[in-house]
Amino acid sequence: MPEFGYITAALASAVVITFALRALPFAARHAIKNNELAVNLGRWMPVGATAILTVYCLSTINFTGPAHGAGPVIGAAVTVGVHLWRRNAVLSIVVGTTACLLITNAF
Repeated sequence: MPEFGYITAALASAVVITFALRALPFAARHAIKNNELAVNLGRWMPVGATAILTVYCLSTINFTGPAHGAGPVIGAAVTVGVHLWRRNAVLSIVVGTTACLLITNAF
């Protein structure tokens, strides 16, 4: 069992580093407010992260399983359809996830 001082030092360093990393964007906000790179990252990062997550999730579908990937494929299609119809991200994610879960658990 590690000593109390070692655990305390490890925990304290984790707390300090976590706090610093979370506070850094707020401290640097004024300095990068009109920076072109920061503006472009703010514009494109959500789209890029969504694209990466979508590709990852759709690439892990098991088409040889009992449902042949019906749940995730239909869930993704429902998410896209509801978003194109209503232009509401929260609604499309909730409805698509519900469709995916209902179809996956039905098989």
